[in-house]
Amino acid sequence: MAGLNLGENLFEKYGKTYQPGEIIFCEYEPGDDFFLILTGQVKISKIVSNKEKTLDFMGPGDVFGEMSILEQQPRSATVIAQDEVRVLVFNRENFEMVLKSDPQMALKLLKIFCKRIFDAQRQLMILILDGDEYRVADVFVMMAERQGVPLDQRIKVDIKLSIEEIANMCAITPENCQKALNQYVRVGKIELVPGKVVVNNISEFVRIVHNKRKIKQGR
Repeated sequence: MAGLNLGENLFEKYGKTYQPGEIIFCEYEPGDDFFLILTGQVKISKIVSNKEKTLDFMGPGDVFGEMSILEQQPRSATVIAQDEVRVLVFNRENFEMVLKSDPQMALKLLKIFCKRIFDAQRQLMILILDGDEYRVADVFVMMAERQGVPLDQRIKVDIKLSIEEIANMCAITPENCQKALNQYVRVGKIELVPGKVVVNNISEFVRIVHNKRKIKQGR
């Protein structure tokens, strides 16, 4: 399995392996470590109204649990290994040692942190939109951004996400996500294909989201 190449010497010092289904940490428990995924995938979940809700899936290069370094807070979610997962485990002490002793590693980790902060801000932009159909539209735009697609052109884009994954990114139920997708199918804006959504004209969704934000801001 392809993973993040940061050197086996770091894994010998800070590495840990989790088996499929193993809980890495639970929501609300205290913690002072954060984790950088080298290989494998984890599921991030949270209890909402006494039901487990999947928030995200993370893979190589992703960081989770980083709030333990920035603030002394209990875990905000549960993290479970989906397959065999190899991670680097950092706490405040050894993280500072890495930053001081290995400038190249420090730069890599800081770039990862910057990306995580940007991704979190971009995700928040989706969640503050009113209306399931607008949140779904903005997921399409965000995924096109990640692919480097020119957003001002009439380009067909493959969004390789399942309905459940889109629903998680929008913080809506899969049923409501399906309804929003069906609306776009009926007017010919998208096509539903197993394992992905085909957006026929990404610039149209950029316009939809942009106009919605202008209305919300009262412009």
